[in-house]
Amino acid sequence: MTTPDTHSFNYRLLRFVSRQPIQFSRFIARMLAGLVNSLKITKTSRTIQLNLQIALPYLTEDERHQITQQAIRNELTSYFEFFSVWGASNEKNISRIQNITGEHYFHEALAENKGLVLIVPHFGTWEVMNAWCAQFTPMTILYKPVKNADADTFVREARSREQANLVPTDESGVRQIFKALKKGGTTVILPDHSPHAGGEMVDYFGIPLISSNLSSKLIQKTKAKALLLYAIRNDQDGFDMFIEPIDPAIYEGSDSHGTLVIHQAIENLIRRYPQHYHWSYKRFKANPMLDNIYKFDESEALERIEQVRSKVPLDTIVASDSST
Repeated sequence: MTTPDTHSFNYRLLRFVSRQPIQFSRFIARMLAGLVNSLKITKTSRTIQLNLQIALPYLTEDERHQITQQAIRNELTSYFEFFSVWGASNEKNISRIQNITGEHYFHEALAENKGLVLIVPHFGTWEVMNAWCAQFTPMTILYKPVKNADADTFVREARSREQANLVPTDESGVRQIFKALKKGGTTVILPDHSPHAGGEMVDYFGIPLISSNLSSKLIQKTKAKALLLYAIRNDQDGFDMFIEPIDPAIYEGSDSHGTLVIHQAIENLIRRYPQHYHWSYKRFKANPMLDNIYKFDESEALERIEQVRSKVPLDTIVASDSST
């Protein structure tokens, strides 16, 4: 395997960008978002609009338009902020978290010494929370290498500063997380993307979707505690961090039910702050009846969504397709 050259142009560029003040990152992101929103030069806007119509159909057209623009700006800003977070020291990132709501839940969970599973959706700027959590507990985190070798080196360096144990996204990595939890350690799972294999079919905004059941399995098999974490930027060049308990039903029942409990918690969060969720991900194609949902025009896509919501059998749609 080739060792990335830390003197390469790409690596040095990443380091340069990451060392700029976070205000600069936010400014560049706002400028870029303004260009995207005004010129509508990407498909991202359409994907977000469709996701909002599926998940939050009660929104008016004007509300949906406003949230789409806010979501594009917030998501782009988060990506630029990630660079600032990765390029900064732990002390700097910890100082950026200026307000914490629910901190006692975190310390109470650690005090039980049963292990801790942090449920962190693709919401806000989640990367900034790693350094804060790592102050109090050893972290074992699944890590999928970045395809670009220079970028991978850059991100791994950031993770090493946080003293996180990075494990592969396969069975060996999951086994290491199980062991860490049984010793009272902590892991972070982002459960709201579609799994490449396995998972459970659970309702998400009323649509049955194949969803990762790893969090539920970890919690139920190790008896670890579970908390929901998210961070939202504020106007003081920092972030507000929130720690919330998960419905106690997560500790009971089947993997499928536990996965549903987690997704209900994420739904509730999104309904409170829809502008901070990363809506650009094509989550609603994780259903055999909706595999091509983002390729259809809006009216046909929404018609298929309603068919799924109404539990119309798959063969009805297949027959309809074959007759056109």
